[in-house]
Amino acid sequence: MNLWQWLEPSQLITLSILVPFVGALLVLATGKFPNLREGVTLTTAVILFSIVLAICDYTLDGVAMSLQVVELFPGLSIAFDVEPLGVLFALVASSLWIVTSIYAVGYMRGNNEKNQTRFFFCFALAISSVMAICFSGNLLTLFIFYEVLTLSTYPLVTHAGNDAAKKGGRTYLGILLTTSICFLLFAILGTYSLTGTLDFQAGGVFDESHNKAVLGLLLVLFAFGIGKAALMPFHRWLPAAMVAPTPVSALLHAVAVVKAGVFSILKVAVYIFGIDELAEIPATDFVLYMAATTMVIASIIALTKDNLKARLAYSTIAQLSYIILGAMLATTAGAIGGAMHIATHAFGKITLFFVAGAIYTTAHKKLVSELDGIGKRMPLTMAAFTIGALSMIGLPPAAGFISKWYLLLGALDTAQWVAVIALILSTLLNAAYFIPIIYAAYFKPEKTNGKPEALSKYETHGEAALPILIPLLMTAAMTVFIFFNHELPLALAKQMLEVAP
Repeated sequence: MNLWQWLEPSQLITLSILVPFVGALLVLATGKFPNLREGVTLTTAVILFSIVLAICDYTLDGVAMSLQVVELFPGLSIAFDVEPLGVLFALVASSLWIVTSIYAVGYMRGNNEKNQTRFFFCFALAISSVMAICFSGNLLTLFIFYEVLTLSTYPLVTHAGNDAAKKGGRTYLGILLTTSICFLLFAILGTYSLTGTLDFQAGGVFDESHNKAVLGLLLVLFAFGIGKAALMPFHRWLPAAMVAPTPVSALLHAVAVVKAGVFSILKVAVYIFGIDELAEIPATDFVLYMAATTMVIASIIALTKDNLKARLAYSTIAQLSYIILGAMLATTAGAIGGAMHIATHAFGKITLFFVAGAIYTTAHKKLVSELDGIGKRMPLTMAAFTIGALSMIGLPPAAGFISKWYLLLGALDTAQWVAVIALILSTLLNAAYFIPIIYAAYFKPEKTNGKPEALSKYETHGEAALPILIPLLMTAAMTVFIFFNHELPLALAKQMLEVAP
């Protein structure tokens, strides 16, 4: 049932962006009353999700939804158009905002974090900018809110306020702003000079009359200019941002920032270049090879990391390149696999980060080498970790199997053996750096810092508090649920290649 059917479809687009923005202002207004402040955050997140569900219903029914806000230059406007890929991303981001907010309440209070009002305020602003990115109708709108997302998440990365946080924040801001201004902006200007438009269009805006070498240069500028996709060598911002609290890591790696990056690359591939035209551009293979290289190298680096969040960070870098690779395969199956991986990776990876935060809050452990036997004290938490890890590896019954299956089909369809080998190698490396954690948690004896009768409070723990435990169980359950019930994301992914924005 559509709770918002009394509104015009275009008004839903406005609400999807304004609701989290207004929620951010209300967070500031209620900052002195933590329970009320967090109630506002959760209520706003639920309202936003209901709005996105209504937009999804209209999209599946084939209803066109668009909104022009203001014309900045002749023929160039801040405008929004709803298309299936944007709806898929919006569903992922808005649903995970709910569980991340619940988790953040438990984590921030459990660790006595300072500046919690600023945290929830910036979080809501980031979600507002993500909604604008989801429904952007042209490259100008996408670029503006892409930058807003970078700036609104900077205070979250530097939340701790110490030297490490400030250093990580400088790396984060420096790389993301540099890539977008030096590469992405020029790619957008080049697109406009060749076509006279920045609008996203079904089948793309380029055709046979355009020089393939020039289009190849634009494609490379887009691939490296969208730095949030963490394509090597512009990936260092992502592990540098691990100094942030775990809910921020969840935001960066699953809900907003990195997904905005790979979403933008996939949207450019489908609606600016077009799948058919992309297949004719020689530089497409170059970007594909860079994605394949990133997948393998990042997975190897992850294998060497003892810090759990650092291992997950490099895992994310590898997993993001699955989506880039899917786009560069320039096939229906590859694009569908890339779109599906936006959703499947989100639920699996946020589960893993939630578990890392639960372990830190409850057991005060950060290192993989410290996790021996922890599954006996935190069996539910480590069961969730196991599900998330299976999804990253691509094994059933976890959702990651579905998207990886489509990606492999896309690679086989075009006989892209580099992609096939990279997918297989990355999968094996995923297993190599996740399975030992699971084995150690369940089958190795617990490590202690002293005699059993003199254990610290962190060594006598059980499961995390319910506001932390429940969200990670929910996302783990969703990872399995999507494996068995993937019709909605699959329908949106397929419709992406059939319907104009």
